Amino acid sequence: MSRNAKINTLLLLAVAALAVLPLALGLGEGKEEPFSGADAQAEAAITELKPDYEPWFTPLYEPPSGEVESALFALQAALGAGVLAYYFGVRKGRRQGAAAAAAAAGSGTPGDTRAED
Repeated sequence: MSRNAKINTLLLLAVAALAVLPLALGLGEGKEEPFSGADAQAEAAITELKPDYEPWFTPLYEPPSGEVESALFALQAALGAGVLAYYFGVRKGRRQGAAAAAAAAGSGTPGDTRAED
């Protein structure tokens, strides 16, 4: 097994452990929403500190359920990852193309008998 394969395997195991351990250890037991997001936790803290607080704005769209909200968040994350991957892929392709063009321009062979225009 190559060094890169070992590193990739260890990283994959670490990610799997981060996903499974909180569930296996029961870290969210006894809570109404055990693994709620930061927005929900902030809302609960504000409501606890100041019960008469009124938000300044209301959401433009309120998803019908938590599952739909999670799906929309996952879609947003996937689109963002796709845009970043496209950007870095184009950037790498341009760099490789420039390197190939520079190598081709610098490696003119002495026996080249093409007529120049």
